[in-house]
Amino acid sequence: MVSRRDFFLGAGAITAAVAASSVSRTAMAGLPEIVSQGGPDTQPPLQPKNGAPYRPVVTLNGWTLPWRMNNGVKEFHLVAEPVVREMAPGFKAHLWGYNGQSPGPTIEVVEGDRVRIFVTNRLPEHTSIHWHGQRLPNGMDGVSGLTQKAIQPGKTFVYEFVARRPGTFMYHPHADEMTQMAMGMMGFWVTHPKEPHPLIEEVDRDFCFLLSAYDIEPGSFTPKIMTMLDFNLWTFNSRIFPGIDPLVVRKGDRVRIRVGNLTMTNHPIHLHGHEFEVTGTDGGPVPKSARWPEVTTDVAVGQMRQVEFIADEEGDWALHCHKSHHTMNAMGHDVPTMIGVDHRGLAKKITGLIPDYMVMGERGMADMAEMEMPLPDNTAPMMTGDGPFGSVEMGGMFTVLKVRADQQPGDYRDHGWYRHPEGTVASEWRGVLAEPARSSRAGGQSMPRQQASPDVEVNVRKPAGHTDH
Repeated sequence: MVSRRDFFLGAGAITAAVAASSVSRTAMAGLPEIVSQGGPDTQPPLQPKNGAPYRPVVTLNGWTLPWRMNNGVKEFHLVAEPVVREMAPGFKAHLWGYNGQSPGPTIEVVEGDRVRIFVTNRLPEHTSIHWHGQRLPNGMDGVSGLTQKAIQPGKTFVYEFVARRPGTFMYHPHADEMTQMAMGMMGFWVTHPKEPHPLIEEVDRDFCFLLSAYDIEPGSFTPKIMTMLDFNLWTFNSRIFPGIDPLVVRKGDRVRIRVGNLTMTNHPIHLHGHEFEVTGTDGGPVPKSARWPEVTTDVAVGQMRQVEFIADEEGDWALHCHKSHHTMNAMGHDVPTMIGVDHRGLAKKITGLIPDYMVMGERGMADMAEMEMPLPDNTAPMMTGDGPFGSVEMGGMFTVLKVRADQQPGDYRDHGWYRHPEGTVASEWRGVLAEPARSSRAGGQSMPRQQASPDVEVNVRKPAGHTDH
């Protein structure tokens, strides 16, 4: 039997759901309806139907939470609950999140708005919500035990404050963080400026996504919450490449990308084909005198970086974390380096005992993208994704910025791969290759030794104990 909630989430549509069971039917009439989404696709920007106008953001593989106006107050309803997140086609994870997804929906308001957020707890334990980076009354800061009582299972709390300054912020629990954030509880908050701001320019396209990391063993569904360093899935909005949607823009657009980091390490986010400036942090807009052109910006733990650029180069441009193992999926941490090792004799003996044995890493890891390896159920390949010229050999924190001259304003649809003008694609050289000029005198030490020394072999002996050092 399919429950009402499962029906809504399985359909992948934005739907109205029933209110928390702890709220009576009489009180239920006073709460905004619960809106959920279970589908993994990027939803179009939510145009403001009331309140002050603004240009909305696009949440990569996510959506914006609708609201209602109640006597001049913007009211939202967040539900903390277990969710199933499709991280990539065929690979799903059992996470915790908000309103059917992890990360939860983006909240968009305007500077000066009075905001009221109802938070219903459907988790098996207590929780709270911290509004990361916001200026607000101390009792609304969301630290359980310090500024409020924890929200017990089945209960609904209400937070209310004024969005005092424009910028990009995040929300996440401040209760049992080791579990709840490791399980995916987080979301974005964007406060748009009320009036033209000298440090906040108008943009044509505005994207946002959160960086998160998980340790989910091959064949399993639930993250290991006690992992501190050895994560094996690095995600944009809890999606891994090739399950991450592209950022589709029109040539000449001014583009803003907002990136928040709630993992346990930093991420140098790199954009190909363009230069950008960091125009904002979760502390606010960056003064123009403090900006400089970049192609990579490091987003440290608990930080947000807002970058802007003019998309003036057509093509399919990579956008990714520049830590190489962060663009891999489900990678093991105890795999030895076998580059250059001849497995032929050994592999033949092993396959006699284990027919499914497969040599890994003899020529490098690129072979893994081409192999038809048998994988446990619900396991993402280590690196995959087919481009117009073959395997992309990427995973994790990797996606594509698609710049097109014929993209219409407001059109975020992906119309396929870039068609390169003739003669503009690197190709094999079929001409004659001259022998390179070599010199024994090239390079060398700046102060070479006058008298040659015999070769010395160093033998290292590990001490048996640790008493003398």
